[in-house]
Amino acid sequence: MMDVIIIGGGFSGVAAARILHKANKSFIVLEARERLGGRVYTKRFENGQYLDFGGQWIGPTQDRMYALCKEYGVDYFETYNEGYNILDFGQKVKKYRGLIPKIDIISLLNLDWLLRKMERMAKNIPASKPWSHPKSETYDNILLSDFIKKNCITQSSHKVITYGLETVFACGLHTISLLHALFYIKSGHNLNGLISIKDGAQQHRIVGGMQTLVDRMAAEFQSKIHFNHPVESIKQDTNSVGVAGDGFEFEAKNVIIAIPPPLAAEIKFSPELTSQKSQLINRISMGKVGKCFMVYDKPFWRDSKFSGQALADEQSPFQTLFDSSPKNGEYGVILGFTIADRAEDFFKKSLEQRKQAMLQKLVDYFGEEAKNPTAYHDFTMTDEIWSRGCYAGLYPVGGWTAFQNAYSKPEDRIFWAGTEASDAWFGYIEGAVRAGERAAGEILDLRS
Repeated sequence: MMDVIIIGGGFSGVAAARILHKANKSFIVLEARERLGGRVYTKRFENGQYLDFGGQWIGPTQDRMYALCKEYGVDYFETYNEGYNILDFGQKVKKYRGLIPKIDIISLLNLDWLLRKMERMAKNIPASKPWSHPKSETYDNILLSDFIKKNCITQSSHKVITYGLETVFACGLHTISLLHALFYIKSGHNLNGLISIKDGAQQHRIVGGMQTLVDRMAAEFQSKIHFNHPVESIKQDTNSVGVAGDGFEFEAKNVIIAIPPPLAAEIKFSPELTSQKSQLINRISMGKVGKCFMVYDKPFWRDSKFSGQALADEQSPFQTLFDSSPKNGEYGVILGFTIADRAEDFFKKSLEQRKQAMLQKLVDYFGEEAKNPTAYHDFTMTDEIWSRGCYAGLYPVGGWTAFQNAYSKPEDRIFWAGTEASDAWFGYIEGAVRAGERAAGEILDLRS
């Protein structure tokens, strides 16, 4: 009988497999897709170009990711962050420099005050036990959208922080509680870091795409990975765990689940999971994000001293834009994020309509040269059957205080990974890696 079955070949599952491989334990990885990476997906094209359809950034304090890059010889480079940014509000396009857009002084002061207030509040949240904060129940029953609205005194400050936070959390602010937001900020150290490129979570990108790293991590145990193996049932008894799907069945001493919560909720467990775990995984929803890429022969906007970044109101399909060109700018890529309700509306359009909508915005921002792209691509994990959304699972309002750490707790011989099982960098690839390594470590500790 093998030691461990890992369900899910994303960064978390592969990180767990790597630890078990180094410890000379027997294991297999069952992956439903035809590829590794999970919510990381680097699309490679015949002309040698690539686009990161999934997670693509790393930044300071994501220590495991930088250590893995070093161990596997994977290079990274700085996200382009020079020149003017664009503010597209009220059908007026303005340019500005720095993190905070150029708006009226009252709105700027309000925005600065509110960001600092949220930083102070998040600092006092215990990331490992957010439900233990003295005001946790109060915070967990306040919608983040209500908190933002109450603390904004101008329409401009309300719009800027709302669209920025939608990009951070990958959802409408009415879908999560203030406590979930504060925990998320604390798990990523601070809000300024989450919204920043320089010294922030978007500082670096991987040469060749993020999937380069996960592929190299898995290379030494490639033979133990079974693709196109979606798991349908898990049956535990006193000494083992049986895992089955269409046309396959395996048995091991332990199982690690490293897939998004809504997918775990569809597995038939025998005996059933604890009521706390079962209720939680059935109530966690996924973020809703579309990534839209306009590709050019070169990043021409840099010549006009534009960074490629933009922040836009509801008149645009995109909350934010970034320069997502490869290292050295051998071709140009503008990446647009369409999130929550905007994403839902956007992906109801045809592919050509979506391309034209983005093209019009880029012409408005960067001029006639934007009319000549070489390609357009878009992708949303919401439509991918084995992801159901990204960046991460969203705890329901009241979820942290009702269920606490039920998600990450082992259930006898079943251990839980995935970024949702991490209290550090929750929602990020770093969190996925840490959770996978922790789950593998828990199994090794049992056997020591």
